[in-house]
Amino acid sequence: EGVTEVLAHRRESLQDKFVEVPCSEDYDSHRRFEGCTPRKCGRGVTDAVITREEAERIRRIAERGLSLGGSDGGASILDLHSGALSLGKHFVNLYRYFGDKIQDIFTEEDFALYRDVRQRIQEGIAQAFGISSASMYLTKPTFFSRINNTEAKTTHDEYWHPHVDKVTYGSFDYTSLLYLSDYTEDFGGGRFVFMDAGSNKTIEPRAGRVSFFTSGSENLHRVEKVHWGTRYAITISFTCNPDHGIGDPVL
Repeated sequence: EGVTEVLAHRRESLQDKFVEVPCSEDYDSHRRFEGCTPRKCGRGVTDAVITREEAERIRRIAERGLSLGGSDGGASILDLHSGALSLGKHFVNLYRYFGDKIQDIFTEEDFALYRDVRQRIQEGIAQAFGISSASMYLTKPTFFSRINNTEAKTTHDEYWHPHVDKVTYGSFDYTSLLYLSDYTEDFGGGRFVFMDAGSNKTIEPRAGRVSFFTSGSENLHRVEKVHWGTRYAITISFTCNPDHGIGDPVL
């Protein structure tokens, strides 16, 4: 394990913290999009983009959507773009499964807030990496996650394994996470850990906190197991390849 360093504590409110790391070679095996594909790599965290009140409103969207389903194991997801919702040991398409009832669950305001938050995070990432926000496209999967300490029932519940986003999802170039609950307040365990050679760098979730990073092997990471409580977050991912872009969810 080596040394552990906390990049962002739950109790501190960070303006913009950015740590540059050398890019891996992962991007070479994909088509390059000049002015977007990472040439500067690293990771950042900010509490200044999304307010805690907005995070609370976003969390309520997640809670309402996930209340319709939920995994038998500890990790449930809700993807408003594709409609994917954990249900038992499987997934259903929320829009097909619940049809017009969806209008009773989500409002136009919910989706407008979701779009606005996504846009602001996208602009924040673009600024940090010195690229144009217009050259980035939302990509899939972009999803809410709800994690508790229920024992895993399928591999989908095993969220704690170290992984590289670009290896798991080739389209990812920039990954962001918006945390919707507070470490040690709403849940225990569940910190985000960058696994560098010889050291770990952790981010303690805090509602409204955004962490973001280039998606290659330079940012190998994992999430600690949640020991108690419930951890809500949303993963919002971006690609430089317009062919892999997706639209914002619409009601």
